Amino acid sequence: MESKQLANLAAKACDDKRGEDIVMMDMQDVSLVADYFLICEGTNERQVQAIAREIKSQAEENEIMVKRLEGFDQARWILVDLGDVVCHIFHKDERNYYNLERLWGDAPLVELSLNQES
Repeated sequence: MESKQLANLAAKACDDKRGEDIVMMDMQDVSLVADYFLICEGTNERQVQAIAREIKSQAEENEIMVKRLEGFDQARWILVDLGDVVCHIFHKDERNYYNLERLWGDAPLVELSLNQES
């Protein structure tokens, strides 16, 4: 699976669990860490964990190995590393504090079409 398809799969998993303010950033010309960052937020710890679980589940169903999952117990900022795609699931209160969109402001945003089947 190509990295953009994987990023879209993760974005749909976020949307399925009612993740809010979902943003995909194209990191290919900005960072060596990943091709895409996916950022979203949940309104409480339980929702943040549910989003992370759904991303992990969807990845595994598509035979994508989750390389690392960090921050799950605290559920303030969960990082799901899918290799070429890194998903950042924030608790609503933490997202503005870390402001990854501003930190990686050189990265172009990718338009998401979550309501369409692909």
